[in-house]
Amino acid sequence: MSGEFTLYSTPWCGYCHRLKSQLQREGISFDEVDIEQDPDSALLVEKANGGNQTVPTLVFRDGSALTNPSVAQVKAKLAS
Repeated sequence: MSGEFTLYSTPWCGYCHRLKSQLQREGISFDEVDIEQDPDSALLVEKANGGNQTVPTLVFRDGSALTNPSVAQVKAKLAS
């Protein structure tokens, strides 16, 4: 793990693609996990989202999570 957080996504998620490109433009590093390829990560996403596999879900080093955040929300979280 080398990124600031882990971004859980699926290949077909438009919100995931948009957020990833925005984060890359901002120079924010992250690790990515496809929840369709990793059942354990799908369970983690469900736990963070009240039983739903909602993506993108970002899980930070401190254990906190954001679901479908804006880049501004991610930057604010990283600054705190």
